[in-house]
Order: sequence, then structure tokens, then C-alpha cells
Amino acid sequence: RVQLVESGGGSAQAGGSLRLSCAATSDTYCSYDLSWYRRIPGAEERVFVASIGHDGYINYADSVIGRFTMTRNKTANTASLMMTSLKSDDTAMYYCKTDRVYACDSGSWSLFTFWGQGTQVTVSS
Repeated sequence: RVQLVESGGGSAQAGGSLRLSCAATSDTYCSYDLSWYRRIPGAEERVFVASIGHDGYINYADSVIGRFTMTRNKTANTASLMMTSLKSDDTAMYYCKTDRVYACDSGSWSLFTFWGQGTQVTVSS
């Protein structure tokens, strides 16, 4: 099992910035691919925002390119999402996710999905 804990959500004015963080811990796994998703108010689905692989490859949703920056600390198993030029459309619950985990004991990757509990971001215009 992997525990993902998000932090850093809150309120901001349109045009402002917020930084989200995700910390991954596990008794079994020692490295992860990490991604951010969000769910807007009233929606059922969580929508992809950004991801960063173990190899450092970063991918962004078109809607956040040029505004959001995802980084990671591989040693600490944390990932951050720096959100700038925020818009009211960015208002959502933001979730950290992993769907590929690495077991250092066996030296192997596995495809398991875990989600964090989410952190709320509210942008007012």
C-alpha cells in the first residue's frame, strides 16, 4: 500500500499563485511515478493535470501548459505543483496519484493505483 498526502491548497485571487505538494510513503515501495488530477465542482471524473515519471519526463494538460510547473524530489519521494496565473476555472479538488510503483527489495516496477485524499484549490475572480 502507498499513502499519498497532499498539502498546500487554499484560496487565491485570479492571477495569483499556489503551490501544492504530495508526499508518498510506503513500507513496500521506494519510488513512484506521480501525477496530479483535479475534479471541478459538480463533476464526477478527475481530470489529468500533470505527471512526472521516475525518469523525470513531465507531461501537462493543455489547459495548464505555461502556467503550472511540476517538480519532484526523488530522494524524499515528494512532488510539487507550482500553479501560477491562476484562473477561476482552476477551482477544483486536486489529487495526487501514482499508478506505477517500484519495490527496491525486488528491483521491480508494478502497476498499482493509489490516490491521495485531495486538497481544495479555490480561485476567485
